[in-house]
Amino acid sequence: MKLITVRRSLTGLAIAGLLSTGAWAQTKDIRQDNRDIRHDRRDLRKDRRDRNADTRDIHHDRKDLRQDRANLAQAKSQGNTAQVRADQKDIRADQKDVHGDVKDRNADNRDIGHDRRDLRQDRSDRRSDVNNQ
Repeated sequence: MKLITVRRSLTGLAIAGLLSTGAWAQTKDIRQDNRDIRHDRRDLRKDRRDRNADTRDIHHDRKDLRQDRANLAQAKSQGNTAQVRADQKDIRADQKDVHGDVKDRNADNRDIGHDRRDLRQDRSDRRSDVNNQ
């Protein structure tokens, strides 16, 4: 009789130990998910700031292009060929700036989408960890 009781209690302790280890692992998973969520939100804010800065740069460069085109038209009307060449060179440089900023903005938008997807996945993981606890 005592042998069966001892065996049952040892089995019970072993199962309790395994269950408590699983609960501790779940707590660790939840903590890691919270950390992942915090980092994803930080990345998302950074990418949004970068995108907004690129959009501002695009607007400034396009404004500069409009001004350079006006200067080019004025230089052409005055017949100043040196100024025309300088203005054309400036326009080409500004067009390259606009193109680079547009590429950066598109990359930032893509990163924002990836960060949002990662954040959504981490929130889902945390929710499933909490529900399975």
